[in-house]
Amino acid sequence: MRHCSVQVRGLLTRDELDRYNALIEVGHYLEQQSRYDLVAVVQKEIDILILPAIERLKEKSRQRDRDTEEYLRRKAMDEELARLAAEDDDD
Repeated sequence: MRHCSVQVRGLLTRDELDRYNALIEVGHYLEQQSRYDLVAVVQKEIDILILPAIERLKEKSRQRDRDTEEYLRRKAMDEELARLAAEDDDD
């Protein structure tokens, strides 16, 4: 069984996490029984289950990028204003 990343697990809702843990447990049991044909089915269900959390992780990343861009834009504006103020003081 392949686990999803800690970041993705952290973004699962309580219901999704409960289902994820149950499916992992079933998958491990099936692996112990050498029922790899059924393990593949369980793994596919896990892959489908975690898709919304992966999208939430991607959105967090996009939001962080937007926040960084806004911060850099404001920083550049502040630096430009400081430069202009320094030029006015020199005159």
